[in-house]
Amino acid sequence: MQDASTSPAPMLGIDLGTTNSLVAVWQDGRAQLIPNALGDVLTPSVVSLDEDGSILVGKAARSRLTTHPQRTAAAFKRFMGSEKKITLGDQVFSPEELSALVLGALKADAEAFLGCPISEAVISVPAYFSDEQRKRTSFAAELAGLKVQRLINEPTAAAMAYGLHEQKFERTLIFDLGGGTFDVTVLEYALPLIEVHASTGDNFLGGEDFTGALLQACLQHWQLKPATLAPQALASLADAIEQLKCKLGEGEQHLSWNGDGVSRHWSLDEARAQKIWAPLLARIRAPIEQALRDARLRASDLDSLVLVGGATRMPVIQQMVSTLFGRLPYRHLDPDTIVALGAATQAACKARDSAIEELILTDVCPYTLGIAAMDGEYQTEIFAPIIDRNTVIPTSRIKPFYSTHIEQTAISIRVYQGERPWVEDNIFVDSFKIPLTPNGKIQRLDVRFSYDINGLLEVDVTLPQTREQFSHVIDRSPTGLDEDARQASHERLAGLKIHPRDALPNRTLLARLERAWAQSLGAERDAIGDWLNEFSAILAGQESTEIAGARQRLIEALDDMRY
Repeated sequence: MQDASTSPAPMLGIDLGTTNSLVAVWQDGRAQLIPNALGDVLTPSVVSLDEDGSILVGKAARSRLTTHPQRTAAAFKRFMGSEKKITLGDQVFSPEELSALVLGALKADAEAFLGCPISEAVISVPAYFSDEQRKRTSFAAELAGLKVQRLINEPTAAAMAYGLHEQKFERTLIFDLGGGTFDVTVLEYALPLIEVHASTGDNFLGGEDFTGALLQACLQHWQLKPATLAPQALASLADAIEQLKCKLGEGEQHLSWNGDGVSRHWSLDEARAQKIWAPLLARIRAPIEQALRDARLRASDLDSLVLVGGATRMPVIQQMVSTLFGRLPYRHLDPDTIVALGAATQAACKARDSAIEELILTDVCPYTLGIAAMDGEYQTEIFAPIIDRNTVIPTSRIKPFYSTHIEQTAISIRVYQGERPWVEDNIFVDSFKIPLTPNGKIQRLDVRFSYDINGLLEVDVTLPQTREQFSHVIDRSPTGLDEDARQASHERLAGLKIHPRDALPNRTLLARLERAWAQSLGAERDAIGDWLNEFSAILAGQESTEIAGARQRLIEALDDMRY
């Protein structure tokens, strides 16, 4: 722990993940992971509303996914940037509000570990996150009391972590398959320079989808429909399927389940799982091919591969990657923690730490940016790119356009991002109007896009005939969230009762015991029920030494039972 009186508050590096989140800090010349209140570096990105109205975040909340599915939310990062609302008990949250609760827990863990208040962070996002998703991530940090100094792409963060270990020239492909997103980044090390050449991905492909495919196959085998099962029964089955997936590397697995009152069985081996996952595995290929094509490289031109994200632990993924590229990937850094370490490394660069100031990172714009325009020949509205995807940033590009008729008095500049030829198939970013003075002629206007390393887009429009200039900076506040809505989010989160951090180990064990009881049967269930009553009684006694001893004993007993 650092002395807050002599050292400035450090900037955090945060990996806000779909399944798990982590926080790290640059200390003593290296990036270090910060443990949470339970001593773990991984904090499940799960939020639950307890019966007493308090908010639980992390492992305690994850256990309640099985026992209290209607009061618990997970994988909400996948809805960042949308208007989806998530109901927990009698309260309704947006994805960024739930993400803020996770970020707030990480901030509290960091402050307890470092012994000083924290206000700044570098936060990682999927490389293929849209402009709106990035805005909402920044807003989530704002709600948690953190100022984002930079949003760094997850594969780029991984490159930062590896850049300090691999002191050589090489071309590397970062294969990042997390719980909810898939990113591919091609980059080149020429230290102290790390140059990103191409980045692409799929925001709706991750480990959660592989679990979902198994769940669907299991229900189909039993001829059950999800709608016919109670929420708790469906959550219990999903949890069992996730555990089954994680054990596939150990050989054929067998599932016994009676969540709906009927004893059912299902068996799964890697060959059968691979058939179930065939559509998902096929989706992995397209971003890889696109990233290599954009980088103008072949697979054989690569010197190394790096696997990032917990889903890359799956044997089928490791086998697929090795087959596609004809080589084994690097494995000397933990794929679960590498992004947080890289984010902390970038935070040290931002803070100009003397141990790392020589490391230089370039990045790319992962998606094409352009405006809506009319096709003169066919009179249809098309998407006109100005900055192509995988252009090195910061960048500034200009393109000429023309008014559609001589009496036109204004032109609407509508900015979009995406890779489709038709405007309506891309993502709307912002719009503004340029006044025109009719002069009996079709008028030309030059549209310039300037895009910086933080994802700030500035649009400049020049009318060459009159030399008039107009400038518009894309608003960084989330679209659809006016000041009233933003203030409402601040007030709603400020009014929540957050479960005390120092009591979290006990609440986590209670949730784990409840989950184990729900999953067990017979003598095992009786024993776990006795432990649950015993621990509740010990907590009521408020003797800290007795509580700590009982907690450790029961954790070991549950570990032996593999719950």
